[in-house]
Amino acid sequence: MKNRRQLAIRLAVIGAALAWATLPAATPGGWDQVDKNKPRQVLYFTKCSGFEHSVVKRPAPDQLSHSEKILSELGRRHGFAVTCTKDGGVFAADTIAKFDVFVFYTSGVLTEAGTDKQPPMSAEGKALLLEAIKKGKGFVGIHAANDSFHVQPDPPDKSARYVAYGDKVDPYIAMLGGEFIKHGPQQVARCTVVDNRFPGLEGLKDSFELLEEWYTFKDFARDLHVLLAMETKGMKGTDYQRAPFPSTWARLHGQGRVFYTALGHREDVWTNPLFQNLLLGGLGWAARNVDADVTPNLEKAAPGHGEIQPRETPKPPSAKTPAKK
Repeated sequence: MKNRRQLAIRLAVIGAALAWATLPAATPGGWDQVDKNKPRQVLYFTKCSGFEHSVVKRPAPDQLSHSEKILSELGRRHGFAVTCTKDGGVFAADTIAKFDVFVFYTSGVLTEAGTDKQPPMSAEGKALLLEAIKKGKGFVGIHAANDSFHVQPDPPDKSARYVAYGDKVDPYIAMLGGEFIKHGPQQVARCTVVDNRFPGLEGLKDSFELLEEWYTFKDFARDLHVLLAMETKGMKGTDYQRAPFPSTWARLHGQGRVFYTALGHREDVWTNPLFQNLLLGGLGWAARNVDADVTPNLEKAAPGHGEIQPRETPKPPSAKTPAKK
């Protein structure tokens, strides 16, 4: 069984690499066309008031995490400057103005110190960020970015996450375009490529398989332009007992450009060319290096997107066998 699983993982990695066989030589997202003397400024924010993923956990206060190192290196290679922080105090008017794109890999209520005890965003800072995006700044959400600012209260049993709130979702979630519910076991699964003309997806085949931790979502914005859709058939776990749904998308928020991908849980995903090209493409579009057709296609790409998977009810404690007298 172990050997079969290892073989499946190797095949998934090979398959993901082969999916890019027809990728054009140009750098995804138009980064090879940007003036290197005026690099785009990118803020990578990884505060975790909730669960802290290993790829954003710093080994020491003065050392960058796995994902921070990789994004910073991508910036050095492709001509954009990355500022990494977990300090929510960065969201002040004068600081926000300095950045072209905000990249979030976060969790929990970011206006609270929470798990990592890093300084939280202020309510004013959150409002300033959302307004800046509406006025034209770019935003990129990675993996747990929409595990942030759940509708409150969010009880420990997570029961509220199985309710669709529509236009009552948090303004941050409304901007991002969808809210995290839950994930099942990590597994090799298939993503359908809905739009292989979007930056970073050019030339990609119809689908690819990847070993990942696959999130499920609800309350999708009606104006989503779906880029990748999760193929749930055959997936393990009750979390995937639902119709295919978006896993990567783009949308306009006022004048701002918003890109989100559910990929990015695993360390090896961050080193995978598929993910790096996707991220470069999303960043490049959000930064306005390149344009793309983001006409809403949610109903066509994922007609069953409104389904929410059944909630696993906690198992009652097993009755103890009475001791023999």
